[in-house]
Amino acid sequence: MTEKDACCTEKILVVDDQPRVVRLVSEVLKAVGYRVVAATNGESAVEMAALEQPDLVLLDILLPDGPDGYQVCSRIREFSNVPVIMLTAKAQESEMLRGFDVGADDYLTKPFSAKELVARVKAVLRRAQRSEEAGAVALSCGELEIDFARRIVQVRGQRVPLTRTEYALLRQLALNPNCVVLHVDLLTAVWGPEYRDDIDYLRAYVRYLRRKLEVDPSDPQYIVTSPGIGYMLACPEGQ
Repeated sequence: MTEKDACCTEKILVVDDQPRVVRLVSEVLKAVGYRVVAATNGESAVEMAALEQPDLVLLDILLPDGPDGYQVCSRIREFSNVPVIMLTAKAQESEMLRGFDVGADDYLTKPFSAKELVARVKAVLRRAQRSEEAGAVALSCGELEIDFARRIVQVRGQRVPLTRTEYALLRQLALNPNCVVLHVDLLTAVWGPEYRDDIDYLRAYVRYLRRKLEVDPSDPQYIVTSPGIGYMLACPEGQ
């Protein structure tokens, strides 16, 4: 078995209404050993996600004649936790937050290079694997409860649904409670070394995670900012 075959046996679903994009993306992914299936509209994308059970979905936001990428991602989340990378022509923060809201794990802005595409795919698959291999540890932080063994997060007794990436970010902070984790360390640990300089990306994720965890996201009590340095999960003394 070659190194390529050993490393890249995952199946990827590519969803885009432009045959040229599907063809180019498929060729790049197949060249490094991934198996690829494709869909050109939202309805077939949902059907393929259910039938093919891919390891990752590359999903264009703008899909004609049916559900768009956001709606497709939301429907996939009803039956699968497969990682989803949204493809977009412009990654505005409002667009990113909407994607996070329906369960997207990452964004890739068009046009992108073959190198960037492969790096993002590998990074997201790495995060998914690490999440599944997390050890049996739990943390109580005020009214925030994290069960690492089952990947369950609760606030004030209510379960909080998180995407893989949101959970990975919270987990990284929770492994270092009451300690500031540097921007570069969070980006590297959660997303991979390819993201070490994407501080705006990290800020967007933190902002959205606060919306899910905090009573008042504008005055966060759990995920605290250390300006210019990083973030800290603040827990009461003795916990």
